[in-house]
Amino acid sequence: MTKVALVTGGSRGIGLGIVTQLASQGFNIAINGVRPVESVQEVLESIRAFGVDVIYCQGNVALSADRTKILHEVKDHFGQLNILVNNAGIAPRERKDVLSTSEESFDEVLNTNLKSCYFLTQAAANWMIEQKATQADFSASIINISSISATVASVNRGEYCVSKAGISMVTQLFAARLGEHDIPVFEVRPGVIATDMTAGVKEKYDNLIAQGLCVQPRWGTPSDVGKVVGALAMGSFPYSTGQVFMVDGGLTMPRL
Repeated sequence: MTKVALVTGGSRGIGLGIVTQLASQGFNIAINGVRPVESVQEVLESIRAFGVDVIYCQGNVALSADRTKILHEVKDHFGQLNILVNNAGIAPRERKDVLSTSEESFDEVLNTNLKSCYFLTQAAANWMIEQKATQADFSASIINISSISATVASVNRGEYCVSKAGISMVTQLFAARLGEHDIPVFEVRPGVIATDMTAGVKEKYDNLIAQGLCVQPRWGTPSDVGKVVGALAMGSFPYSTGQVFMVDGGLTMPRL
């Protein structure tokens, strides 16, 4: 039976890079996003061109009711879920020094980036456990997309860094809990990736990369992240649950 992957925030940027890779590997895909379905028709058609079944599950993963609705739509259409990719994320609406971060911004970023990851993982994991109990050959995994901001401090977007650091612990917690069920949980940690989210700081990072910010002197791409997620989804790292997979061109490697 063809495996099914749900990718949150999958209609653009890193998420679309992941969706494209998984579709190219033959996964059926459920794409989650906040935009209305009319706005993503071109994306859906591009993924269907791989010959896989694709649905769009519109909803805001920061909201409990929407998370429930998304999983119900996956269950109603596919009847199964093998891979959950928690990719949905936002940056602060305004970059502010940690001395002036607002509670509203903190709550919005943490709810979208971290709370959604925790509780969508919880719900999906319970469903995966049920599937394993009834299907002898069922396999599943959970892949969380964080950021180098999990460990690299940016004082003008502290709430984003806190959310990504939290995802690292969510990964470890569920990896530890789901080990007995043979459901591995992984963290993929991208660096500076060229997407619409980073378009506003392109000149800044162009200059930093030219000055040696990364060992590999280029921006990362959504396909760079997609290839790592694809390998994890295929089960290429069966004995590495709870581990972090860096996709940062060597940016965080200590150098003298």
